[in-house]
Amino acid sequence: MIHTAYISLGSNLGDRSGNLRDATERMRELGEVTRESSLYETEPVGFTEQPWFLNGAVELRTELAAAALMRELLGIERAMGRESNRPKGPRNIDLDLLLFDNQIVNATELTVPHPEMHERRFVLAPLAEIAPDAIHPILRKTALELLEALPAAGEVRRIDQR
Repeated sequence: MIHTAYISLGSNLGDRSGNLRDATERMRELGEVTRESSLYETEPVGFTEQPWFLNGAVELRTELAAAALMRELLGIERAMGRESNRPKGPRNIDLDLLLFDNQIVNATELTVPHPEMHERRFVLAPLAEIAPDAIHPILRKTALELLEALPAAGEVRRIDQR
Protein backbone atom coordinates (compact mmCIF):
# COMPACT_ATOMS: atom_id res chain seq x y z
CA MET A 1 0.00 0.00 0.00
CA ILE A 2 1.26 3.46 -0.89
CA HIS A 3 1.05 6.10 1.85
CA THR A 4 1.37 9.87 1.63
CA ALA A 5 3.59 11.47 4.26
CA TYR A 6 4.44 15.12 4.85
CA ILE A 7 7.84 15.77 6.38
CA SER A 8 9.26 19.02 7.74
CA LEU A 9 12.97 19.72 7.27
CA GLY A 10 15.09 22.22 9.17
CA SER A 11 18.76 23.19 9.50
CA ASN A 12 20.63 26.02 11.19
CA LEU A 13 24.23 24.74 11.22
CA GLY A 14 26.72 24.42 8.39
CA ASP A 15 25.50 24.57 4.79
CA ARG A 16 21.81 24.87 5.65
CA SER A 17 20.44 24.59 2.12
CA GLY A 18 22.91 21.80 1.31
CA ASN A 19 21.77 19.91 4.41
CA LEU A 20 18.13 20.15 3.30
CA ARG A 21 19.01 19.03 -0.24
CA ASP A 22 21.06 16.10 1.12
CA ALA A 23 18.23 14.99 3.44
CA THR A 24 15.70 15.22 0.59
CA GLU A 25 17.94 13.11 -1.64
CA ARG A 26 18.27 10.50 1.12
CA MET A 27 14.47 10.43 1.48
CA ARG A 28 14.22 9.40 -2.19
CA GLU A 29 15.50 6.00 -1.05
CA LEU A 30 12.38 5.66 1.12
CA GLY A 31 9.86 6.37 -1.65
CA GLU A 32 8.99 9.03 -4.20
CA VAL A 33 9.40 12.67 -3.25
CA THR A 34 6.43 14.10 -5.16
CA ARG A 35 6.51 17.72 -3.94
CA GLU A 36 9.12 20.02 -2.41
CA SER A 37 8.43 23.42 -0.90
CA SER A 38 10.48 26.54 -1.29
CA LEU A 39 13.04 27.23 1.41
CA TYR A 40 12.05 29.53 4.25
CA GLU A 41 14.38 31.40 6.56
CA THR A 42 12.89 31.30 10.03
CA GLU A 43 13.48 32.76 13.43
CA PRO A 44 14.37 30.19 16.14
CA VAL A 45 11.55 29.20 18.50
CA GLY A 46 12.06 28.25 22.13
CA PHE A 47 15.82 28.59 22.45
CA THR A 48 16.35 31.84 20.54
CA GLU A 49 20.11 32.37 21.07
CA GLN A 50 21.10 30.43 17.96
CA PRO A 51 21.37 30.96 14.19
CA TRP A 52 18.21 31.28 12.11
CA PHE A 53 16.92 28.14 10.41
CA LEU A 54 16.19 27.19 6.85
CA ASN A 55 13.01 25.14 6.71
CA GLY A 56 11.07 23.31 4.06
CA ALA A 57 8.62 20.48 3.58
CA VAL A 58 8.29 17.50 1.28
CA GLU A 59 5.53 15.16 0.26
CA LEU A 60 6.73 11.55 0.20
CA ARG A 61 4.83 8.62 -1.27
CA THR A 62 6.10 5.49 0.45
CA GLU A 63 5.27 1.86 1.15
CA LEU A 64 6.69 2.18 4.67
CA ALA A 65 4.37 2.26 7.66
CA ALA A 66 4.49 5.39 9.83
CA ALA A 67 6.72 3.95 12.58
CA ALA A 68 9.13 2.44 10.03
CA LEU A 69 9.30 5.75 8.17
CA MET A 70 10.08 7.62 11.40
CA ARG A 71 12.90 5.16 12.17
CA GLU A 72 14.33 5.78 8.70
CA LEU A 73 14.09 9.56 9.14
CA LEU A 74 15.96 9.30 12.43
CA GLY A 75 18.54 7.16 10.63
CA ILE A 76 19.01 9.91 8.03
CA GLU A 77 19.56 12.43 10.84
CA ARG A 78 22.17 10.17 12.45
CA ALA A 79 23.90 9.46 9.12
CA MET A 80 24.12 13.21 8.51
CA GLY A 81 25.80 13.70 11.89
CA ARG A 82 22.95 15.14 13.93
CA GLU A 83 23.65 15.27 17.62
CA SER A 84 20.91 15.86 20.18
CA ASN A 85 22.67 18.21 22.59
CA ARG A 86 19.79 20.46 23.59
CA PRO A 87 16.04 20.33 22.91
CA LYS A 88 15.15 22.94 20.26
CA GLY A 89 18.85 23.80 20.04
CA PRO A 90 21.11 24.20 16.99
CA ARG A 91 21.25 21.28 14.57
CA ASN A 92 22.46 20.54 11.10
CA ILE A 93 19.30 18.59 10.24
CA ASP A 94 15.89 18.06 11.77
CA LEU A 95 13.27 15.85 10.14
CA ASP A 96 9.74 15.70 11.56
CA LEU A 97 6.92 13.47 10.33
CA LEU A 98 3.96 15.87 10.25
CA LEU A 99 1.13 13.91 8.64
CA PHE A 100 0.80 10.33 7.44
CA ASP A 101 -2.28 9.69 5.31
CA ASN A 102 -5.14 10.59 7.64
CA GLN A 103 -3.76 8.45 10.45
CA ILE A 104 -3.63 9.33 14.12
CA VAL A 105 -0.76 7.60 15.93
CA ASN A 106 -0.10 7.91 19.67
CA ALA A 107 2.83 5.67 20.55
CA THR A 108 5.90 6.08 22.71
CA GLU A 109 8.17 6.46 19.68
CA LEU A 110 5.82 8.42 17.42
CA THR A 111 2.94 10.89 17.51
CA VAL A 112 1.14 11.71 14.27
CA PRO A 113 0.03 14.31 13.46
CA HIS A 114 3.06 16.08 14.87
CA PRO A 115 1.81 17.46 18.20
CA GLU A 116 3.07 21.04 17.68
CA MET A 117 2.69 21.48 13.93
CA HIS A 118 -0.49 23.57 14.20
CA GLU A 119 1.39 26.12 16.36
CA ARG A 120 4.43 26.55 14.12
CA ARG A 121 4.48 29.01 11.24
CA PHE A 122 7.89 27.61 10.13
CA VAL A 123 6.19 24.23 9.63
CA LEU A 124 2.86 25.37 8.22
CA ALA A 125 4.17 27.90 5.66
CA PRO A 126 6.12 25.30 3.64
CA LEU A 127 3.43 22.64 4.19
CA ALA A 128 0.64 24.95 3.01
CA GLU A 129 2.71 25.79 -0.07
CA ILE A 130 2.87 22.16 -1.24
CA ALA A 131 -0.34 20.79 0.31
CA PRO A 132 -2.75 23.59 1.26
CA ASP A 133 -5.65 21.13 1.46
CA ALA A 134 -3.87 18.51 3.61
CA ILE A 135 -6.16 17.85 6.57
CA HIS A 136 -5.03 17.70 10.19
CA PRO A 137 -6.95 14.55 11.22
CA ILE A 138 -7.59 15.71 14.79
CA LEU A 139 -8.30 19.43 14.29
CA ARG A 140 -10.12 18.78 10.97
CA LYS A 141 -8.60 21.87 9.39
CA THR A 142 -6.42 22.20 6.32
CA ALA A 143 -2.78 23.24 6.45
CA LEU A 144 -3.76 26.58 4.92
CA GLU A 145 -6.53 27.15 7.49
CA LEU A 146 -4.11 26.37 10.32
CA LEU A 147 -1.53 28.76 8.88
CA GLU A 148 -4.05 31.57 8.46
CA ALA A 149 -5.23 31.11 12.08
CA LEU A 150 -1.75 31.67 13.56
CA PRO A 151 -0.89 34.97 15.21
CA ALA A 152 1.74 37.01 13.36
CA ALA A 153 4.64 36.03 15.62
CA GLY A 154 8.04 34.68 14.58
CA GLU A 155 9.48 35.75 11.27
CA VAL A 156 9.20 33.30 8.38
CA ARG A 157 10.22 34.45 4.90
CA ARG A 158 10.38 32.48 1.68
CA ILE A 159 13.85 32.83 0.18
CA ASP A 160 14.17 30.20 -2.54
CA GLN A 161 12.00 28.07 -4.72
CA ARG A 162 13.40 24.60 -5.27
